[in-house]
Amino acid sequence: MEYNVHTLPNGIRLLHVPFASAISHACIIINTGSRDEKEHQSGLAHFIEHLIFKRTEKRSTNQILNRLESVGADLNAYTTKEYTCIHASFLHAYLDRTLELFNDIVFHSTFPEDELDKEKGVILDEIASYQDQPEEAIYDDFEDMAFAGHPLGRNILGTVDSVAGLNRKDIKQFIADNYHTDKIIIAVIGNYSLQKLVKIGTKHYACVPQNLRKAERIAPLKQELFTRIQHKPINQAHTVLGCSAYSLHDPNKTALLLLNNHFGGTGMSSVLNLQIREKYGIAYTIESGYSPLTDTGIFTIYFGTDAEKVDKALGLIFKEMKKLRDNPLSEIQLQKTKQKFIGQIALGEENRIGLIISMAKSLLEYDRIDDLKTVFRKIESISRADILAVTTEILDERNLSSLTFYPLN
Repeated sequence: MEYNVHTLPNGIRLLHVPFASAISHACIIINTGSRDEKEHQSGLAHFIEHLIFKRTEKRSTNQILNRLESVGADLNAYTTKEYTCIHASFLHAYLDRTLELFNDIVFHSTFPEDELDKEKGVILDEIASYQDQPEEAIYDDFEDMAFAGHPLGRNILGTVDSVAGLNRKDIKQFIADNYHTDKIIIAVIGNYSLQKLVKIGTKHYACVPQNLRKAERIAPLKQELFTRIQHKPINQAHTVLGCSAYSLHDPNKTALLLLNNHFGGTGMSSVLNLQIREKYGIAYTIESGYSPLTDTGIFTIYFGTDAEKVDKALGLIFKEMKKLRDNPLSEIQLQKTKQKFIGQIALGEENRIGLIISMAKSLLEYDRIDDLKTVFRKIESISRADILAVTTEILDERNLSSLTFYPLN
């Protein structure tokens, strides 16, 4: 897809993606997340994402929320371990209004004490709600062990104690230390000329003081393998297996993305779903996942089942791993796997807000955005030997740690 990039004097980049539609989408991506927090600040990046909607130098909470909703637009935000993202979908005429609001909430929020206290309560409720969902909580607990002693292991929401202790000084210092202008992308997809986006983007963002990133993030150390069991007041057992994996910049990344999609990724036709759920009826949900990060990655397998079926499920998973190691994908199987993955990526392009966010992240990580032809060419270039090498390293139970939540009784 065609795109243009314009860099402002302060380092902020404007990403322009022309697309003929009455609906436009925009986002501001800041290369800052929970991994950038100090230990006592756990949950701070997510806390800030909540608070920027509360009050600015010129707007109340209601004015912020109504600025776009009053014209039928949608405004939202989220925080990950490496990013903070604010995004909006709106009618074509409201680009200026949208980018001005992004500027206001990101760079001019006031973080009043009364709002801090209220939002702490909201987040503490969110933490409690999350802990009531073992199928979600187990991932966070597993990552805490897999990245022990590193901020990547900490829950994005923080803990009850850490959130309760956050204050306005922490917020201001975190923004000053981490909201680097050369790591911020303003991205827009819509029926606009580059000149129009540059004009509006310059008006709202050229005045932001330059704040360049001076230090690189610290990569996590590799951890010893672990096997942990925890008993919880739950009705079903939940298990996560996993290991550290390739980073965003590792040449093996594409092969593992392809292997993961075949083994336990999106769709009902994955190996794990067909062999564990459909054939044996053991687990309602069984899946694998691969999340590449800036300087590391993590591969996981998750399933939930009755407590007495955990060992059988593990045995079947290990059996399927061994099959893939001993009997590599045939050329025909590999081509089918590639076709499936390519089709999923192509369909994903129809989600325009997801597309513009993905393009902005790519620009942050690689200083480029590959078009679909380039992405598909990378997938097509993966050989059987590439898949086997990744399979041998990743899909080996001897290299996997595990965490299981068992019911108390």
